[in-house]
Amino acid sequence: MATKDAPPRWDRKMQQRLARGEAAALGELYDRFASLVHGLAHRVLDDERAADGITREVFLQLWESPEVYDPKHGPLRSWVAALTHRLAVQRLRATETAALARGGEGTTEDLERKVHHASVAARADYIVQAMPTPLRAALELAYFQRRDYRQTATDLGVTEDEARRRLRLGLQLLSTAHDTRPSGTPPEPGGTA
Repeated sequence: MATKDAPPRWDRKMQQRLARGEAAALGELYDRFASLVHGLAHRVLDDERAADGITREVFLQLWESPEVYDPKHGPLRSWVAALTHRLAVQRLRATETAALARGGEGTTEDLERKVHHASVAARADYIVQAMPTPLRAALELAYFQRRDYRQTATDLGVTEDEARRRLRLGLQLLSTAHDTRPSGTPPEPGGTA
């Protein structure tokens, strides 16, 4: 199995293998991205069965239409995450709109807030998973173990300046989770997630 941070060459080869109909390629792709897809879908939908359905749908689309992914537009991982996000938001909107139509509580504004909140949370999860290990480790120490930059530096065996740099960069990446498109326009596959 290839490394987690797949080089663009792997992405191109995977797309070509899927286009040839190699079932082994789909299995490899599933092994690599199923937890990402399911986790993002679950984060948006907050429903295990619905997340399972989105996971099946994402991999079915990849199997049936691998040519839709263009490696020149970015990593396969980002494309898969964007596709997952788009499908999950569509499912959330459809489910919540149907509930409102049946006389459920809330308004369309509440629905849009819920979609936006779920999108930001899913994007933040993706950013943390995708960031380089040194940045993620620094953030995890600072956030989960409540370490300051001095303690983080000691725990990681780096200088205090390096610990501050890692925390700053990690937080800058994480802050982009709120930098989403206007509500209703999830990222398109092929762009960055």
